[in-house]
Amino acid sequence: MTYTKELLEKDRVKFTVEVSTDEWKAAIDEAYNKNKSKYQIEGFRRGKAPRRVIESVYGTGVFFEDAMDIILPKTYGEILQKESELFPVDSPEIDIDAISDSTFKYTATVQLKPTVKLGKYTGLQFVRKVKAVTDEEVESSIKQNLEAAGSWEPVEGRPIAEGDKTVIDYSGSVDGVKFDGGTAENQTLVIGSHNFIPGFEEQIVGMNIGDSKDIKVTFPEDYHEKTLAGKEAVFAIKLHSATYKEVPALDDESVKSISEFDTVDEYRKSIREGLEKSNEEAADQQLENDLIDKITDASEVEVPECMIEEESKNKIEQFSYQLQYQGLNINDYYKFTGSTEEDLIKRYHDSSAKTVKYQLVMEELIKHIEALNVTDEEVFDYLKEQFGATGLKYEKLEDMPADAVQYGRSVTTTKKVFDYLKANNEIKQEKA
Repeated sequence: MTYTKELLEKDRVKFTVEVSTDEWKAAIDEAYNKNKSKYQIEGFRRGKAPRRVIESVYGTGVFFEDAMDIILPKTYGEILQKESELFPVDSPEIDIDAISDSTFKYTATVQLKPTVKLGKYTGLQFVRKVKAVTDEEVESSIKQNLEAAGSWEPVEGRPIAEGDKTVIDYSGSVDGVKFDGGTAENQTLVIGSHNFIPGFEEQIVGMNIGDSKDIKVTFPEDYHEKTLAGKEAVFAIKLHSATYKEVPALDDESVKSISEFDTVDEYRKSIREGLEKSNEEAADQQLENDLIDKITDASEVEVPECMIEEESKNKIEQFSYQLQYQGLNINDYYKFTGSTEEDLIKRYHDSSAKTVKYQLVMEELIKHIEALNVTDEEVFDYLKEQFGATGLKYEKLEDMPADAVQYGRSVTTTKKVFDYLKANNEIKQEKA
């Protein structure tokens, strides 16, 4: 195989490739041996007909397509090994220039990782704002912790109220006809969660355990199921049981049960310190976002559409995982919203373009910052900390899982980049 390389505009490269006659014939032979059993030739058992006989019946090029499937990945892969300084970010566009039983020539045009022209990244001015913790935030956090420590107790001797967790049967109909998805038994519903149609939960308030009741609601005009949008429906409700959250009072005894502290004052102080630490971390995160955003905006790079689309697909995959935690899947989402994967790719386009540009600028910063030197010891120390007690079984970096080492090196490198940026730019401290 021989080839020539031509660098094109917009970080593209074209390889013009001529496969040797011997290589091409070997690929055709391999294609014949893999696929000869597909052809039934009169006078021969299936798979026993010679290649020249099959070609005489089906044409000289009968095995060309399968031979290309063999030779293209092989030769293109060899080219990329030789051109190791190039970084393709997409599959190549293949054009066949010549093909016969002894000749195969093609061109492969591929998008490379784009060139980045870094903007100014030192001597800039930034503000690090730390949000003050208010008394209201402290009390709100304490309230949330007490509620989390509460227990669900049976509702007895009173009607259903806001916040109760009910167990109901319901059966919905429109104009007397039941509709798909409108019937359920032993459904858990927290009153005030607003998980059902507007007006549904409010009409359960005041019912007593064991009651049955018909309630009327109107589906929103923008309801995902178009056949029900704007329609009035009747739901027959049966209330089986209910529980309410018994929340501990804020006193020394409850503090001992939910924390390591003995008094309310000690606990309140620890909550404030925790919120202050959280605000400090949030300020650091925002500063880092401001740093990289400003540098990214000042940098020049033409992000290829293929990289943007790939990042959008990554975002869709992350979104799909989030849906799974809610008991849904991506196909449910497409059905409920009347959208498609293509719609989501378009929706994520701008944010994906920004993400890719950020990643490319970060890679370029790592190349340019001469003082950046991440040692194996630093990566090992970080991973030991992340692994916690389980990290004790690893005596050296080489013992750790390869993907963990790669992740640890990436995180450690990124931290050093931001340490450098913070040290080489003017950071003004402010209280928000």
